[in-house]
Amino acid sequence: MASGQQQQQRSELDARARQGETVVPGGTGGKSLEAQEHLAEGRSRGGQTRKEQLGTEGYQELGQKGGQTRKEQIGREGYQEMGRKGGLSTTEKSGGERAAEEGVDIDESKFSTS
Repeated sequence: MASGQQQQQRSELDARARQGETVVPGGTGGKSLEAQEHLAEGRSRGGQTRKEQLGTEGYQELGQKGGQTRKEQIGREGYQEMGRKGGLSTTEKSGGERAAEEGVDIDESKFSTS
């Protein structure tokens, strides 16, 4: 009986995947359930290989390079604006919501790069 239920679940997931929905984490872009499963597995393996190549130090270096690049992009002013917005956030509301409610001007262009 469980086999029939599993088959039905897979059929439903496959139908959703064929409509363009991602039904398997990491399976983005797959046009069927099976394709999404294969994509997710391949991406996972690729990540493991990269992890083995770089090691802890390699990932630390990448993170530092990324942080330095971001610092160059937005500078001191960008971090100050980001901090003002973050400082307004609460568990109930985001910093952006509170800033709008309280009339606090946050210049997101100082920390947005797009």
